[in-house]
Order: sequence, then C-alpha cells, then structure tokens
Amino acid sequence: MMFGERSTGGPRHAGVPPTSPAPLTTYEDRLDREKVWALSEGSRHFEDRSAVHDALRRIAARLDELTVPYAVVGGMALFHHGLRRFTEEVDILVTPSGLETIHSRLSGLDYFHTFAQSRSLRDANTGVRIQFLLTGDFPGDGRPKPVVFPDPALVSHVEDGVNYLNLLTLIELKLASGMTNPGRLRDLSDVLELTRVLKLPESFAADLNPFVRAKFLELLEAGRHT
Repeated sequence: MMFGERSTGGPRHAGVPPTSPAPLTTYEDRLDREKVWALSEGSRHFEDRSAVHDALRRIAARLDELTVPYAVVGGMALFHHGLRRFTEEVDILVTPSGLETIHSRLSGLDYFHTFAQSRSLRDANTGVRIQFLLTGDFPGDGRPKPVVFPDPALVSHVEDGVNYLNLLTLIELKLASGMTNPGRLRDLSDVLELTRVLKLPESFAADLNPFVRAKFLELLEAGRHT
C-alpha cells in the first residue's frame, strides 16, 4: 500500500457501486501458492514484463481514454525513478471526480471492486490490485499537515505512455507519511535508498516543503555514513 492508505473500512465513496465478483485467484494469492511461478514472475518484473507492469500499462491506457488526470505513485513510481524493487500492486493518484469516473465507467468491464467500500479495483486479467489515492487527502496519519496529496495533473510527467509522479513530490509525500505514521517507516527507508541510488545532492532539499526538509537532510546525512 501507499502512504498509509487502507483497503478496508472508512465511509462509502460517491460513485462506488456494490462489490462485483472478484477474479478467482488474486495476484497476491498466486504469488503465495505457486512458488516456482512467483520466482519467474519476480524476474519478469525487473524486465518490465510482470503482471504488475501489464496492469499498469492497461489502467494507464484506460484512464487516458477517459481523460482522467492521474499520476502513478507507490512502488511503481519508485521503480520508474530508479529504485527498482518488486511490488504487488499499482498505486495511482487521482482527483475525487476522477475516482467517480473510474468507478462508474470501469467497474464490471475489466475491473472489479475488492470491497464495496473500497477505492481500489482489481484487474480481472491479471488479478493485480489497482489502489487509488485522492487529491486533498493527507499522507501518513491522515491528519492535516502542510504536505497534501496534490492534483496529479500538476505533478506528473509522461514516459512511455504512462503518467508518473515527479521525484520531488514523491519524496515529499513519503517523508510526510513516514514522519507522522510509525507504521509507515518504510517510506523513510525508501527516501534513504533514493538518496543513495540517485546520489541526490544537499541542494535538492531547497525545493522540498519546509515541513519535510530537515528529515530529508537527516536521511541524506545518514546515507553517507552507512
């Protein structure tokens, strides 16, 4: 999951229809049950050929068809920016109106709801979960803070036909998430690894939101000594 977003519970969202039949086997279940296949799937992931990559390309094309602004976040955004690791789902930032369009136009076609009250959909072809995050929500503990999930149209760039969250915003959101939610310390670790992999300079901090700037510099320094 991304930035503390939960897959169950919470209020019902406008435009979310009742739960549809889910695929017989989810992607996570198959990874757990078919060990040999899971190993080969891991290899395919680092060759951009896994089911998650297929699901990402498919949902990106559908969102473009619907003219829904979006930005890929989470593990696949990290992968895009150079921190290459395996992930089981696709995380996408959309606006509330965009989410309503997604649920009303895509549900029951090639996508199914995981739960009646969930924002997420599941790709019926691959079993991969598509997790949606909303503009205006707050990362980490969900409480108001200077860093907020922005409008994806303002913070994304296109590569190979897919809109990805830019690096600066990705780092800001991960820092704010890890700083305010003890259960999201992995987000701070992700930023630490990004500073190492990308060899980010200290000057990068100048463009970050002041709320997270000191934590970035702390992690940057820690990365130099580990």
